[in-house]
Amino acid sequence: MANEEKQRYSAEELKEFEEIIRAKLDDTNAELKYLRESLNKKNDTGTDATSGNSKVMEDGADTAEKENLNQLAVRQQKFAKNLENALMRIKNGTYGICIDSGKLISKERLRLVPHTQHSIEAKLKQK
Repeated sequence: MANEEKQRYSAEELKEFEEIIRAKLDDTNAELKYLRESLNKKNDTGTDATSGNSKVMEDGADTAEKENLNQLAVRQQKFAKNLENALMRIKNGTYGICIDSGKLISKERLRLVPHTQHSIEAKLKQK
């Protein structure tokens, strides 16, 4: 029994992962809020028709910056959703189990990528 491979993480181990995930989720939500506020400010700036050609160049830069902020916000939103899903897996007892192999994902990997559902071996096979 002692050399049998572990099937699940203990409640104590899951608590550690939950704390890591909640901290990352707080950071992600704070960044998402900042990005949304920045996007709203960009949308609030009116166009001044009297400023001529330089305004056209500024508008182009403004549009590119808005697009970058939007892409960052979408990425952060996806990351937050992945973290929330990981919290659900902790609650339902499936956290840390590779969806490809059914084996436990290493603690080192989960500490670095706490929302992952793949062991490093499974991830490398995908590529």
